[in-house]
Amino acid sequence: MKKEKSYKGILYIVGTPIGNLDDITIRAINTLKSVDVILAEDTRQTLKLLNHFDISKHMISYHRHNEDDKISKVVELLDNNKNVALVSDAGMPVISDPGQNLVKYLVEHKYNIEVIPGVTALITAIVKSGMDSTRFAFEGFLSVNKKQRKERLKSLSSETRTMVFYEAPHKIIYTLRDMLEYFGNRKICIARELTKLHEEFRYTSFEESIKNIEENGIKGEIVLLVEGASESKLKQNDKDYLINLNSVELVKEYMKNGDTKKEAIKKVAKLKGVNKDIVYKECLDIKWERGYYETRGIWKIK
Repeated sequence: MKKEKSYKGILYIVGTPIGNLDDITIRAINTLKSVDVILAEDTRQTLKLLNHFDISKHMISYHRHNEDDKISKVVELLDNNKNVALVSDAGMPVISDPGQNLVKYLVEHKYNIEVIPGVTALITAIVKSGMDSTRFAFEGFLSVNKKQRKERLKSLSSETRTMVFYEAPHKIIYTLRDMLEYFGNRKICIARELTKLHEEFRYTSFEESIKNIEENGIKGEIVLLVEGASESKLKQNDKDYLINLNSVELVKEYMKNGDTKKEAIKKVAKLKGVNKDIVYKECLDIKWERGYYETRGIWKIK
C-alpha cells in the first residue's frame, strides 16, 4: 500500500552541547540551519550557540512554564508546512527539560518527528563514574518538596541499580544528608561542570562529601551517581522480615512466590528450626481458592 504523502512540517528534537560547543554534531548544525523556527528553552542561551556557528533563525521561547500554551502555536506552524527545531539550554530536550508534552501530543496526532542525537549529561557522567553501567536508574531532579523528596528516597532505598540524579549546587548538601539517612553511607560520584573548563569527578561517599561541601562549598551543575543497594544485604533484610512472621503467614508468603504447600512448609520448618510436622499441623487450614491471582500468576490462597 502506497504511503500517503504528508505536507505537514517536521519537528526536529535537536541535541546540543552540555558545555563544550565542539560537542555538537554536523547533523545538528545542518538541521538548525535548515529549519524555519527554533523553540528554545532560553533564547539568550541558544543565541550564543547560534552565533558561534553563524546561524540566524527566528526563535520562540519554549520553557516549562509556557509549554502547554505554546503547543497550539507549534501545531499551527507544522500545519503550515514549517519545519521546527526544539532545543534545550544544554543536552537532549525532553530529558529533564521541556518538550515531553509537545512530543506526546504530536505522537498521538501522527505528526512527523525526527530526533537529532547529541550528548547527555547522565550518559557522560556514568561512563566515567566507574560504577555499574550495565543497568542503571535515571531519577532526574528530586522534588523540592521535603516530604515528597524523602518519600521518593525511601522508596529507592532497596534499588540495586546505580542511580543517577541531577542536582543544583545550592541544594546538593540537603540531598546528600537525606540520602545518607535513607541509603546509609554508600559510594557516590559527584560529576560537575561536565565538558567545561572546570570539569570535576569526585569519587567519594555520602559522609565524606557532606563534610567536604560543608567546609568548602561546591559550584556548577551537578550529576550525582549513587551506588545501588547491596543485593546480599537486601536478602539478609528479607530474612529478618520473614523470621518475624508466624508459620501460617510464612507458608502463605512462599506459596505466593510459586511454592507448593509442601515445599513452603519444608522451607518454613528449616527457617524456624522446627520439625516440619509441627508446621504442617499449624497450616492445615490453608487451602487454594479457585480463580487466578493475576499479579503473580498463581492460584489465590485462603
